[in-house]
Amino acid sequence: MDFEGAHAAVAGIARKTPLLEDPELSERLGRPVFVKAECLQVTGSFKVRGAAARLSALTPTERAQGVVACSSGNHGRAVAHVAQRLGIPATVCVPEWVDSVKLGGIRAAGAETILVGASFDASEAHAVALASSTGRTYVSAYDDPWVIAGQGTIAREITEQLGKVPGVVVVPLSGGGLLGGIAAAFAHQQGEGPPHMVGASAEKAAVMLASVRAGRPVEVEEEETLANALAGGIGLDNRYSFALIRDLTDTHVTVSEAQIAEAMAYSTRALRLVAEGGGAVGLAVLLSDWSPPPAAEGAIVVVLSGGNVAPEVLASVL
Repeated sequence: MDFEGAHAAVAGIARKTPLLEDPELSERLGRPVFVKAECLQVTGSFKVRGAAARLSALTPTERAQGVVACSSGNHGRAVAHVAQRLGIPATVCVPEWVDSVKLGGIRAAGAETILVGASFDASEAHAVALASSTGRTYVSAYDDPWVIAGQGTIAREITEQLGKVPGVVVVPLSGGGLLGGIAAAFAHQQGEGPPHMVGASAEKAAVMLASVRAGRPVEVEEEETLANALAGGIGLDNRYSFALIRDLTDTHVTVSEAQIAEAMAYSTRALRLVAEGGGAVGLAVLLSDWSPPPAAEGAIVVVLSGGNVAPEVLASVL
């Protein structure tokens, strides 16, 4: 993966988000805890990084033809935003249950939006078929080297902001582009060894974890969850993200719906940051009875990956 190329592409479009210390969790866990606030990103989530890297790598012909994406919301909003910036026609397929805030963001960025499918997997199948039939580039939310490298730019920022590699990094896990990209980027960095990587999964959206345990990509039935950004499959023909998660994740932790709601409320109350369910699963791990491995010394960084949540949903958890 071209991390340097991705860094250059992302720097021109995405925001360098703050790394904020959390005094309450630092005291609770007995070591410094920092929050990487990707919920403050230009489109409200980390997804703009991968979209910037992928779309910037398109050839002139591919740019003229346009792109197709499928998303539960955040990836689509990011692709729409970057495509508008670069003058690329974009179509985004979303499942029928997409969050209203995310749908509004996609449409506001000027992308054609198609609501199709009762599940993410059904919507993605439609998007892939559409890209194939029209000759447009399909932009995967998670299983693309450029997208993965773009998400991995978070690792460099964390190291620069902290002044060193942290001891533990806790990252939300769905299709694996975010965790895989960050873990691969840390492994790619020169100098200190990589941190202990923790994948945080929602109990009702844990297809990647099920796949790792099975030793191959598998499908699981989609369930309604506060962490709807993590819903959907990883593709039975997954080529990149599954192997990265299998090989580079040290610990997997799952959290319940109640724990996700608690983390969303904690983020608002203690951090003054709005976090959607899928973005708060890493924070939910730190608020649970999980303990960092003693051998992994140093600061803990948790990625708060998104803040696009409907007001009524946030009100319900508060």
